[in-house]
This record gives sequence, structure tokens and C-alpha cells, in this order.
Amino acid sequence: MLKPQVHQSKSSQTLFLRKPFFHGRARSASFPVWSRPSFQPEIKYRNIKATSSSSSDNSSTPTTTTKTTTTTTRITTTPIPDPTTPTPPTATTTTIVTTEVVTKKFISVKATLTVTLTVGGFLSHIGLARGLDDITDLLGQSLLLELVSSELDPKTGEEKEKVAGYAHRSRRQEGEIIYETDFKVPVDFGEIGAILVENEHRKEMFLKEIVVDGLPCGSVHHSCNSWIHSKYDNPAKRVFFTNKSYLPSQTPSGLAKLREEELVTLRGNGQGERKSFERIYDYDVYNDLGDPDKNLRLERPVLGGKEFPYPRRCRTGRLPCDTGSLYEKRSRKHWYVPRDEAFSEVKQLTFSAKTLYSVMHALVPSLEIAIADTDLGFKYFTAIDSLFHEGIQLPPFKEQGVLKALLPRLVKVMSSGDDVLRFVPPETMNRDKFFWFRDDEFARQTLAGLNPYSIKLVTEWPLKSELDPEIYGPPESAITKEIIEQEIRGFATITEAIEEKKLFILDYHDLFLPYVSKVRKLEGTTLYGSRTLFFLTPEGTLRPLVIELTRPPMDGKPQWKQVFQPAWNATDVWLWRLAKAHVLAHDSGYHQLVSHWLRTHCATEPYIIATNRQLSVMHPIYRLLHPHFRYTMEINSLARESLINAGGIIETSFSPKKYSLELCSVAYGKEWRFDQEALPADLIRRGMAVEDPTAPHGLRLTIEDYPFANDGLLLWDAIKQWVTDYVNHYYPDSSIVQTDQELQAWWTEIKTVGHADKKDEPWWPELNTPEDLMGIITTMVWVASGHHAAVNFGQYAYAGYFPSRPTIARTNMPTEDPSEEDWKNFVRKPDSALLQCFPTQIQATTIMAVLDILSNHSPDEEYIGEKMEQAWAEEPVIKAAFERFKGRLLALERTIDDRNASSELKNRNGAGVVPYELLKPFSQPGVTGKGVPYSISI
Repeated sequence: MLKPQVHQSKSSQTLFLRKPFFHGRARSASFPVWSRPSFQPEIKYRNIKATSSSSSDNSSTPTTTTKTTTTTTRITTTPIPDPTTPTPPTATTTTIVTTEVVTKKFISVKATLTVTLTVGGFLSHIGLARGLDDITDLLGQSLLLELVSSELDPKTGEEKEKVAGYAHRSRRQEGEIIYETDFKVPVDFGEIGAILVENEHRKEMFLKEIVVDGLPCGSVHHSCNSWIHSKYDNPAKRVFFTNKSYLPSQTPSGLAKLREEELVTLRGNGQGERKSFERIYDYDVYNDLGDPDKNLRLERPVLGGKEFPYPRRCRTGRLPCDTGSLYEKRSRKHWYVPRDEAFSEVKQLTFSAKTLYSVMHALVPSLEIAIADTDLGFKYFTAIDSLFHEGIQLPPFKEQGVLKALLPRLVKVMSSGDDVLRFVPPETMNRDKFFWFRDDEFARQTLAGLNPYSIKLVTEWPLKSELDPEIYGPPESAITKEIIEQEIRGFATITEAIEEKKLFILDYHDLFLPYVSKVRKLEGTTLYGSRTLFFLTPEGTLRPLVIELTRPPMDGKPQWKQVFQPAWNATDVWLWRLAKAHVLAHDSGYHQLVSHWLRTHCATEPYIIATNRQLSVMHPIYRLLHPHFRYTMEINSLARESLINAGGIIETSFSPKKYSLELCSVAYGKEWRFDQEALPADLIRRGMAVEDPTAPHGLRLTIEDYPFANDGLLLWDAIKQWVTDYVNHYYPDSSIVQTDQELQAWWTEIKTVGHADKKDEPWWPELNTPEDLMGIITTMVWVASGHHAAVNFGQYAYAGYFPSRPTIARTNMPTEDPSEEDWKNFVRKPDSALLQCFPTQIQATTIMAVLDILSNHSPDEEYIGEKMEQAWAEEPVIKAAFERFKGRLLALERTIDDRNASSELKNRNGAGVVPYELLKPFSQPGVTGKGVPYSISI
């Protein structure tokens, strides 16, 4: 109510008026005064600077506050002079003091923030910035928070005024710092939909979560898990929405604008070099693998475009090279990834740029000093064995103990203080020292080894190349019907073998043959096109039949090709072993470049970029996919820095050498299809399964005992059911899928920008129904989890003893245009010929160290189905679906154990055979040969 008080200089009176009006003249003048109705008015609160108190009342019981506004008005009135009166009239001054008293109800709430202790963040103990940040903490102004209502003001249609307060440092607990602040929130504020956060420190901090207590609806959780930049780096506040998921059409009115603004921020403007604290997601081609500014021999083609199609990577915006604008300068210090894509510090301690960098720039130079001759191979097989017993003594490193800290499994410190590189024997070697020598193991690993993605069913005969015969020679294979029937006599004819689906192939002929002449111009390597045929025995195992190696016409010589077979005479036995070494080098290269890097790491990065650019963090599909994208962009950045770059580990240690990534691009153009990345579709494409509605998983496997496929399909089905339950909850009918603007923009961007070189392909799935969405998401989740685990975490187990899977073949076959002296040397000492074909000591030990790192699970690894995301837990239907998903994964663990214990399954059980555990969902930290993380995190 208004209580105007009028004070006059000669007389005093109080006025209570409800309507403005004037009456009378001169001395009789009255003054207009407004009065508010007697009911409680709606007012718009300004920001409230909250004070913190540990004893504050955080109950949801409303309390009241009074807001008083006082207005003072002075009005001077002068009567009209009376000409009959000699004395002029006296002016009268009237003072009106209007006091508006508004009573408003509010509730007291408390926000608790959990900040993770970090080495490089604001809690580090170095420098002036730390001292200034301590003062900020002491003043209780560490973090500025602004509560955002999910509702618009019903009167103005605008966003409601935010409620602000500073959080102060409250206490410290293990590995974390707790900040708190109290707010007075109007009862008509509505639900808190988001919180804006400003970091008042001069260093970034890692905000784990914000919990708001005292609201009528109960506690509100904001899962953050994000780096908060300093306001001195960027004044823009960070926004964190609650854990409740909303489709775009369901977004509360008070959050709609904020939702779109956050997406605009994440997209950036495509200009300038990205800074380390930024969170901008944009696309670029692979134009930073070469380093022509350092050396023109390190120039590499740009991957991405018509000539070399390729998925896109995250844009960094670095300056172009001095030697050519097509290429981007390689950073010597910082490789940008959006800040929240970086490894956690636990992950950094077990695998980081520093670790790989140390292998390349500390361990390799040390090995070069210790070994002296970088082209030196192993003279004896006992020298290979010594890597696991005596090891290699490393020269003194300038910082003692650094290599031991970075590679604790491999680098041992002797009593003398010297470092020794000593490898841990892989499980395959522990079980059978000669496993790598056996033909049955060679065949078994195509089904239950490191690369189960290449074996295919032979459906046509004769075998024939699709390459241009004018360039590559006659297309017909040298593998004839007579050769095959000689090998399988007593079992079947070749026609029967093909009809009964008993003939299988590893085919690296057409992919590798165009690069043979290029690779052979490089030092220390060679290459062939290859075909390897296998026969399915009545026991359900594969038996190698023949290997064909082909050289195209080159250097004035005609095409050369030869077929090698298991033999019963010494010379042909050793030729067979050498041919196997070449095929294994081909399979190792294809595995690393295509099955592993291209089909998981590389193909997934555009999904991550599009998800962050087009799907709000409130979007349920964003929250479903987010754990499957953890750390992938960071590990991909590290790969560009040290693994797949010019002169990097892949180029120096694999057969294609400088053409490795170019060959990978060719494989992408010829072979990669999104619709065939789903496990069932991949198996059908390779002839390893056919659709059968009556069979488990709707598929009938061509080889019943196919460990990767058997375990993989169980995992696939569990993922598919989880995704189906999730999608059905948010998309009960097709119209919601079709009208979801964010979802449609996301899928369009993946097809037309992220995989732009494939944008016109007809095989891209449509996105019109919930079933379409389920298929797309299930494929992405499978690739990031099951597919990657199957080709990554067995690397040390199967290739740690490098004769089992040499990454490079350095010499031609002794039968290819041999000199008389070369042939005599082979006949006299065939094991020396095999050792010379194997990698050099530097190559072998470098790869073994890298594979040990890549096969490692960090202590903070998040395994699929192990941990429930907070947003899932807060939705009862989703929580129940996740619990069912976890139950299926636990059942899968038991099923895999039972299968490995069955003596009838000879591809996973037998004397010296390593059980197939790569798709067991859970694992302990370390090199275990099992465990399926949510994401491609290493």
C-alpha cells in the first residue's frame, strides 16, 4: 500500500488518494498521488548478492522480505497576484514523501560446487597467479553463479531476472575442493533450468558438479565435468543445464534462447587459430600430417577431397606452412582440441602426449645409441628372446628416472642406476613359446586374433583382379583349381568347397598392388599384393592352403607372381614361412591403418564434432552418445602428432612407410560405408553370416566357432536393446524424429560435412523413424566400444612378440629374380633370410613399446555399462533400462568364460591357446587383453 505523506511549510496534512485529479485553483490546489492495490504485487528481482553461512536455513519453507522504496517530491505553488492587495502573495512549498512497501516471499537454497584438484589448474602451487587466486578465495569471490529460471516472465515475455551469488571455498576432501553459496530465490522464480558460472581466478578449474539443495522439488543436479576458463581469458560465462533432458520442441521457454546461444558458441565462426581454453568444434581436412617447413621430404598429400577422400578432423586454425598454403604448420607445443575433450590427469599419467613423445624423442634416440646401427636386424632368434629376459641397456638419460616413470612396465632401473628396457612376455608367448610358428595359429588368429575384420568367404572362381591390366598385368590369379584341389583332396572339389562355404580368403591384392612400385623405391622395405586362402575343416578350424604374392610390371620387368604352399621339403617349408611373414606384415598394416585407425578413431571424429555443434547438451541423444566420445579427439590429436605423421611411428615401422596414410585414404574411398559398419552388416558383407530369422541375433554364421563374431553379436544385441529402450522413451513415433531440428541437422552435417567426400553415396541411412535412429546410434556406439576394443586391447598380447605379427617385410622373396649368391645364402641359412625380412631392432623395440602403451587400460577407464550417467539415473525409465543393459553385460562375461572353457570350441580353447576375452566388458587397469571401454580413449 502507498502511504504518501505531505509536509507544508505552514500547515501539515496527510492525503490518501486512489485516483489522480485536480480541483480548485491557487491556494486550493491538490496533488496527484498513485496508490497500488492492496494485494501483493509481482515484481522482478534484481541480482541478489548472496552471503554464505554454514548455518543458513535451506528448507523450502518460504520466508518473507520487505522491499521499501521512498520517493521525495517538492512542489512550489504561487497564487495568482491580487491587484487590489499591495502585498504580493507568498509562495507555498509542499513536500511529498511516498513510501512503497512491498512484501515478497522467497526461499533460501544452497548451491554446492565440487571442483577437482588438478596439476595445471588454479590449485597448482606455482606463480603469481596462484597467489592472486588465493586472495580471491579468501575474499569469498571464487566463482560467480547466476541461477536461470526455466520460465519466462508471464508479464513481459522476457527471461526472468537471474539470481546471482559468489561461491566461497568451504572445505577440502580427497582430491576435491568444495565451494558453497546461499541464494534467496523468489517463490515465483520457477524451476532452476540452468546455472551460469564465471571463474574469478586467473587459472582454469575443473568443475565436476553443482548441486542445488532446498528447493520444493528437491535437489537439482548439474553434472558439469568441464574445464571453466578464467574470466581473464574469456569474459563469457559458462552455462550448465540441469540433468533433465529435453527435445528441442520441449525446451522450457526460459531456456530456449540459452540453448541456441550455447550451440552458436560451440560452433565458432571458423576464423583464427584456436586457443587452448576454447571449446569450439569445427571441421578441417588432414593437412597437418606432413612437415615441409622442416624438410621437403616430409611433405605429404592433404587427405580429404576428391583426390584423397577422407573423414574430416577438428579444425585448429593454425597458420599455413611457409612452403605451401595447402598445409598447416605443425605445432611444436600445443595441439588444439576443444578443452573438455582433453584427457583427465589420471589418464595423462598413464597415457599422454608426453608418453608417446618420450617414446619418439627419448626412448628411440636412446635405442639408437644402444644399438648403434639403425638398420641392424636380429642375427639370432635368441636375441629376440633376450628382449624379454636381459633387455637392452639404455645410455644415461639427462633426467634420471624419467623413462622409468613414463614406461614403468618396460623400463627397469638396475642396481648400478642404469635404465634397462626389458619387455614383459605377452600371454601368447607365455602359453606357447612357438605359437607364432604354427600354421593353425596363423589361421586361428583370423577369427580370434587382433584383426578379425579381414577374413572373407570366397564366392566366385577363378580369382581375378579388378585393376587395369594395362598397368598391373594380367588380372588372373596364379592360384588354380588344381592347386586348391591338391590341398583339399579327400574333402571336396573346389566347386563343392565354394558351394558349401568352406573356402575363405585374406585379400590384400588390389589394395596394395598399386603401391608396390612406389614402396619399393624406399629404403628398407618392400611390398607385394597378396592373397591367402583357407579351408574350413570338419573340426570348425581353418587350415591355410596357399599364399599368392604378386609384383606388378615395373623397372622394365614383367609382372611376377608365385603361389606358395605348406610343404614337406625343407626349401618349400622355409619359402612358406617367408611368404607368411609378408602376409602378416600386410595384415598388420591393414589392421593398424584401416580396421583400427580409419574405421574407429578417424571415422568417429566427425560424429563427435557434429554432436557438439548440433545437439544441445540437454538433448537426450547427446546424453546417450557423450560417454562414447570421451577422450577420442585427444587421442586422435596425439596420433596426428606422433603416430600417423610424416616420419612418425607408423611410417618408420610399417611396410608402406611414407605411403601409409595415402593407402588408408584409398581404403576409405573403396571400402568404407556407414551402413556396413554395423557388426551384422559387416559380417554379411564379408560372407561370414547370412540373415536367418530363426537363428540367434537373426544371423547364421558361416563359421560357427568364430569367437569375435559370437561374442560380438551378444554385445551388439545388448547395445541395440539399450539404445532401443532409450530412443523409444523419447521418440514414441516417427513425427517426433522428423520434426527434431537439432537431430536432423546433426545427421545432415555428419553426412555432408564430416564425411563430405561420401555425401552423395546412396547407402546413407535415412533418418525418418525411431528405428532409423536406433540403427544409426547402435552403429556409432558399437564402433566406439566393441569394434575398437576388439582391434586395440589385444595388440601387445598378439603382436608383443613381433615375429607373430611383423609390421614390415624388408626383403623380397628369395625366388623373385634371385641372384645366384642370394639363393645360395638362402639355402645355406634360411633362418637368417627370415630374420633379415623381419623388422630391425629399432623398429621392433619401438613398436613393442608403443603396443604396450596402446594396450593399457588407465585406472580411470570407464567400461561400457559399468557406470550410469547422472542424467540417466534421474529418469526412472532410462535408469531401469540401463540396469537391464548392465545385467546383459554381466551375463556376457559369464558366457565368454563358459565358451573359453569348452573344449569343443577349438578356435578359443586348446593346448597353448589364449582364451578369447577381448570383448569381455570389464577389466582391471593395465595390459589385460580384455575390457570394453565406452569410448575410443587410447
